[in-house]
Amino acid sequence: MRLILLGPPGAGKGTQCKRIIERYKAAHLSSGDILRAERKAGSDLGQKAQSFMDSGGLVPDDVIIGMMIGAMTRQAGGYVLDGFPRTTVQGQELDKALASAGEKIDAIVNLQIDDAVIEPRMTGRRSCPVCGAVYHIENLKPKVDGQCDKGCGELVQRPDDKPEVVENRLKIYHEQTAEVVGYYESTGATIININADQDIDKVSADVIEQLDKLDA
Repeated sequence: MRLILLGPPGAGKGTQCKRIIERYKAAHLSSGDILRAERKAGSDLGQKAQSFMDSGGLVPDDVIIGMMIGAMTRQAGGYVLDGFPRTTVQGQELDKALASAGEKIDAIVNLQIDDAVIEPRMTGRRSCPVCGAVYHIENLKPKVDGQCDKGCGELVQRPDDKPEVVENRLKIYHEQTAEVVGYYESTGATIININADQDIDKVSADVIEQLDKLDA
């Protein structure tokens, strides 16, 4: 199964991706995770993308398209694309690459949620720079305030979770990424709209119910 997971930043795409890949034995191809790994490694790609990521801007199409299509071609089975495509141009280039390989996307899962719910979700997140674990100051508190449960040390707020950056990320989403749904509607692709303003388990149940119908 080849899926695209869409939705604004903070909609819970990462969490739902993990549950989808566990159930359907697919690979999780997260543009954000791949870019952060490149940045940490100090690669040319990571250095080029860093300034855009820290400001909440979109990484240029030529960088992200090449990176994601490269990751997809290395997958023998199914996958979930998380954070890509983020623009109509990226969607068009993705479709061209898939068509040339005789493949296609099976469905687009679109998580829907209001900005007023997203903002405190994101600005309250804290991450462990060592192991990557993610916490929240209200909804998923560590056992010791400000410290990773695994004993790694102090938690930090990622630059792209700062209030001013979150505001910019949501602005960009509405200006550019939301149009991706319209693009796929115009192509006749299967789009599954999910209410993401629910308990995490309920969101997962709704997603799996719809995907099971496709997989039947």
